[in-house]
Amino acid sequence: MPKVLISDSMSNIAQKIFEKNNIQFDVKTGMSEEEIIKIIPEYEGMVVRSATKVTKNIISAAKKLKVIGRAGAGVDNIDVPTAKKNNMIVMNTPGGNSNATAEHAFALIMSVLRRIPFANQTTHKAQWEKKNIKGTELSKKTLGIVGFGNVGVRLSNLVKGFNMEILVNSKSLESRKKDYPHVKNVSFDELISKSDIISFHCKAAADGKPMITKEHYKKIKPTACIINTARGNIVDEKDLNEALNENLIAGAAMDVFSKEPAKENILFNNPKVILTPHIAASTTEASTVVAEMAANQISDFLLKGTKINTV
Repeated sequence: MPKVLISDSMSNIAQKIFEKNNIQFDVKTGMSEEEIIKIIPEYEGMVVRSATKVTKNIISAAKKLKVIGRAGAGVDNIDVPTAKKNNMIVMNTPGGNSNATAEHAFALIMSVLRRIPFANQTTHKAQWEKKNIKGTELSKKTLGIVGFGNVGVRLSNLVKGFNMEILVNSKSLESRKKDYPHVKNVSFDELISKSDIISFHCKAAADGKPMITKEHYKKIKPTACIINTARGNIVDEKDLNEALNENLIAGAAMDVFSKEPAKENILFNNPKVILTPHIAASTTEASTVVAEMAANQISDFLLKGTKINTV
């Protein structure tokens, strides 16, 4: 009977699926790399979210491990090249949390434009800042979406009622643009120069370099804002902080950071940026969907050899 380690907190639907398929499992969360290394030789399968870092050392110690399932889309917390060298399958669950992430991006956009956090904080302190809080409307603005996968597509649909122009920068869009007549595919430079909101929904560069740095801010509207719910190293945080302080852009909202968990960051206490702790995909609904997808995919692979959503 196969045995699976669930090393991150997730919906208990995963446990129910393993029970139904007669697959043994252990739920052991919050472990260090050393603790995982000690027990990983027992398991044929492993399910993680974003907290567990499946390192080269863990993979090397996993003598029986056949499959690593990520309950979520991004696999940057898994050493995929080393896993492949060791003949391990890595699976993710694309689309499972797309709506949650798109809705969070939309919430951040509105929060920046209407200065919701500042309005909330000052009102709680009995500081009636009505005269000092003037927002910006989303209607009739230009939204730039960098990357047009499941999340980018969903965000483009969420804003349809706001009479917006939607610009997209995506290599893959050209082959499917007939399905999305409401967006226009443009170069990265055109997108950042024309957009009022620039929202990132793409993968990080393979070399780890940021997509947007100090030089780019010279091309961006001073009234524009930047939203990042994708990957932390896409936006250079030092350059963003300077751009905000120098009024090169009006505002920003970040859900992801170059180093997580973010205990220290140059953006902390900058009043022009809204920060959330990587929670874009954290909804009750999305957590259930990705746990269900991951458990079913791992079960099908261990019992039938079926490969779904491999990376």
